[in-house]
Amino acid sequence: MEGSGRDGSITRHDIEVAAASHHGAQPLGAPGTAQSVKAVSRAHPSASPRARRRATELGIDLRAIAGTGPGGSVTSDDVEGAACVATTASSVATPQPPPRAAAGAGRPAPAPPARRARTADVRTDERKDAMQAATAALMARSKREIPHYYLETTIDLRAMLDWVAERNQGRASSERLLPAAVLLKATVTCLLTVPDLNGFYVDDRFEPHDHVDLGVAVSLRAGGLLVANIRGAESLSFDDLMARLKDIATRARAGRLTSSEMTVPTVTVPNLGDQGADLVQGVIYPPQVALVGFGRTVERPWAVDGMLTVRPVVVATLAGDHRVTDGHRGSRFLAALDTALKKPEEL
Repeated sequence: MEGSGRDGSITRHDIEVAAASHHGAQPLGAPGTAQSVKAVSRAHPSASPRARRRATELGIDLRAIAGTGPGGSVTSDDVEGAACVATTASSVATPQPPPRAAAGAGRPAPAPPARRARTADVRTDERKDAMQAATAALMARSKREIPHYYLETTIDLRAMLDWVAERNQGRASSERLLPAAVLLKATVTCLLTVPDLNGFYVDDRFEPHDHVDLGVAVSLRAGGLLVANIRGAESLSFDDLMARLKDIATRARAGRLTSSEMTVPTVTVPNLGDQGADLVQGVIYPPQVALVGFGRTVERPWAVDGMLTVRPVVVATLAGDHRVTDGHRGSRFLAALDTALKKPEEL
């Protein structure tokens, strides 16, 4: 900007003329003339001096502002408000365009397979850690609040395995009955004979249930265990229970269990099968009052009618809540379980 003052200095008039030209308004005086700031005040005589100064600083045309001061005069607040409205309207009406992509650039390239795999591994690890932390917190609460007692018995499975093998003759592999289903069926049946082990301990009292919601522990491929609820297990036949076990394990590992299958069962029965552990000493899952566990089936020396032989056996354990039951009732349950597994055809 060239000034019109002495030795080319810039005057206030030069600033006003430049501001008016920038906003498309006709300048009130031409550069180099003797017009003063008083000409601006004549253009809007109802503006306060401070408002005029502020309008000049912001490049606002006073003639476009409706004054709110005495007699309709324009105040400095009116000028500030007009400047704010102009800025907002400009940002809405003419939004900034997005940065132009560089030549030849398209959509962001997908992450390399290795990076995607690492990201998936991190997320899987986070889920596994969260599940482990939740399980640990629940088990810590159980051991802190529930007075556990533990019982165990070793059961001869020769009669049960022979019965399963006979039942599976001529069946397709997909329709065969697994020994685990018989163990669960016997557990459900015996819980009905000792109902104090089936229910919830809530608000300092035991609430027995007349049906058995069976909790089965499913090991997930990514690690960790999930307890799925088979509701009304006492009404299921062997084949129905077997089908439910297969279905619920598949959907649990795919994360597709229903809300009812995720509710708390009345009792939990972990079965380690062939995982290598002979004995399960479980921790009761609150608010349940019992946990029944089965280790793996192993062959051991066994005395039958005074003769030593080798039999397939399993160790069945019971973790009970001493606030509800005791060792006497727990022993009754294990004895009933032993008898039931020796006569599976009666289940």
